[in-house]
Amino acid sequence: MTATLRAGYVAAAWSLVLGACRSPTSPQPVRHTAPVDPAKAQITVLYDAFGASPGTQQDWGYSALIEYGGKRILFDTGNNGDILARNAKAKGVDLSQLDFVIISHRHGDHIGGLATLRKMNPNVMIYAPKEGFGVFGADLPSTFYRKDESLAADQRYYGGKPPDVMRFGTAWPGANFLLVDKNTEIIPGMHIITLVSDKPGTLELRELSLAINTGDGMVIVVGCSHPGVDKIVAAASQINSRIHILLGGFHLVVAEDDEIDRIVTLLRDTYKVEYVAPGHCTGEATFAALKKAFADHDLYAGLGTVLILGATPRSVGDAVR
Repeated sequence: MTATLRAGYVAAAWSLVLGACRSPTSPQPVRHTAPVDPAKAQITVLYDAFGASPGTQQDWGYSALIEYGGKRILFDTGNNGDILARNAKAKGVDLSQLDFVIISHRHGDHIGGLATLRKMNPNVMIYAPKEGFGVFGADLPSTFYRKDESLAADQRYYGGKPPDVMRFGTAWPGANFLLVDKNTEIIPGMHIITLVSDKPGTLELRELSLAINTGDGMVIVVGCSHPGVDKIVAAASQINSRIHILLGGFHLVVAEDDEIDRIVTLLRDTYKVEYVAPGHCTGEATFAALKKAFADHDLYAGLGTVLILGATPRSVGDAVR
């Protein structure tokens, strides 16, 4: 196969993936049974490489427990399942009691705890990005490839009689995945924002972010922001233009000063983000720039920190300065 044909094959397959719809028979979220205070609105950082909280262990990766409106949502699972379990226990978080899980993207420092999580909570619904031939599994209509009826049956895929839908395996057989390829309101007021990276190194990487439409504005939780944190905020602002809090990894860990300044200025002056709570891959230079630009509206969000939501959000934790 020539390079041109191979490129066309991949492009055609990817185009079909992007256009595929979720199955109407997709399973529904499994609800936990433990009592939950519907008035509780907070986010607990369970995994990161900075911060100090008794009984927790730092590691590169990200995970946070979101409690809002009586729901408990785990966002990403960190890099290592044992560390995730240890940190959750130290913070009094029961990972067997979740409404659902959101996996932002396929990188190991965000999915490393999935196997351990599934041992604790085997039936939990997991929202994950839908990608062609990805680790979460996928499907394609068999019309995605060109057929040639002049070939003998033993030279044709499936003997020339392929199934209507070709289903591909996952790294976690039996997992209760719901694969997402478009912006989706998963429950009233909670939206999954899905974008595709166009950056070198992560080209075509699909990433999910969570946007919660609260009475104080949008609370946005991001994993690594590979498509661009500014693009994620722009997409969320189409739902509600008031961006109250932006939390998670902004993916500026290796960015030069001019790019950091551009993003910080956009967040503060263009999108009018009221509070930032940066973590994970945001980068130390960006931590400093955000602290300077947002002053007391820059909230500490290291490992073990509990971010109390509301009109005037605050950080609670051993390492909070």
